[in-house]
Amino acid sequence: MERWATSRETVVEIGVAEGVSAVALRQNMRAGGILYLIDPFHLSRIPSLNFTKRAAHRAVDSCPRGKVVWIENFSFDAVRTWSTPIDLLLIDGDHSEKGVRQDWEDWSRFVVPGGVVIFHDARLFEGGWTKADHGPVKLVNDLFHQQMIPGWEIVDEIHSLVVVKRRG
Repeated sequence: MERWATSRETVVEIGVAEGVSAVALRQNMRAGGILYLIDPFHLSRIPSLNFTKRAAHRAVDSCPRGKVVWIENFSFDAVRTWSTPIDLLLIDGDHSEKGVRQDWEDWSRFVVPGGVVIFHDARLFEGGWTKADHGPVKLVNDLFHQQMIPGWEIVDEIHSLVVVKRRG
């Protein structure tokens, strides 16, 4: 993830959780870039405390590189007003097949030629936790191994990550 974030100007992460991936992206993106972090932080049992959200903010704030824009919303709502071209998109939100497909269909159109989309939990690997019936695994297999959708190609696969690049 860090390698693919290097020198990226506009980075979007769908599904922030505690912010570990966001920190890796922020540390490696272009110094003047913008990191958009999209997560509704809706899973807290005690919304007024929301420890996941607090942990994410603390972790991301530990790195001063670039600018961070927090979008506390579901990705399918956030995309409604989105118009900014994207250099790197990390899809790590709703892991159902329907949710991952919707994120792909909603957001991939904003990825510029030469830009990448990273799918988390999207491949099977030795000692891994993913399974063939997981949403991200099924979607990546469908789009990039079976259909091989035009204009996109798999450029990297490591652990649970699959990186696809927009040609052009």
